[in-house]
Amino acid sequence: MAINHAFFDIGGVLGTNGWDRYQRKEAAEKFGIDLEDYTLRHSEVVSAFEEGSMSIDQYLDATIFTRPRSFTPDDFRQFMYACSKPWPDSIAVARDLAQSGLVRMSTTSNEADELSRYRIRLFGLTQIFDTFLASSWIGVRKPAAMFYERALAITAARPEDTVFIDDRPENLVAPTALGFHVIHFESAGQLRHELHALGLEFTSHKG
Repeated sequence: MAINHAFFDIGGVLGTNGWDRYQRKEAAEKFGIDLEDYTLRHSEVVSAFEEGSMSIDQYLDATIFTRPRSFTPDDFRQFMYACSKPWPDSIAVARDLAQSGLVRMSTTSNEADELSRYRIRLFGLTQIFDTFLASSWIGVRKPAAMFYERALAITAARPEDTVFIDDRPENLVAPTALGFHVIHFESAGQLRHELHALGLEFTSHKG
């Protein structure tokens, strides 16, 4: 059967990660936060934050504003948003594939609600993708098999007709076991080549 559905990871494929350890380290340096303390507090609540049971304000109350600070929650929140940067070359691959009409297009991410909404708009993804699957909206994170099972259920896709693209090898184990075609993302050029190798022949649209 021909591939008729593509799942693109957002952070690490279409742009920078939403809020990873490198960005948290930058935040600690910028705001003068004890990184070890912040890392511990983050680890205690990250599941709730990324699986949708904790808002960004609740996350900040639990991790950063446990004591008085010289900056405001809005200052920190704006820094979190500013860390998100789209990758135009990768987004161009997704746009070209979408314009071919060969497949239905979905995104996946392990991201909190507010960050997901912001990044989808910032990256211009509503013009490319049909469905958006964030861990905060489906209640489970990659690499749990349930994430991929729910993705299939929501989109009515079949694994054998689907390609799953992610930059983290651990996020490709479960979809491989479920029968997905998978691509370990390394670069936009490599992604385009591997999609072509799977029989998805689409052209590049400049501008």
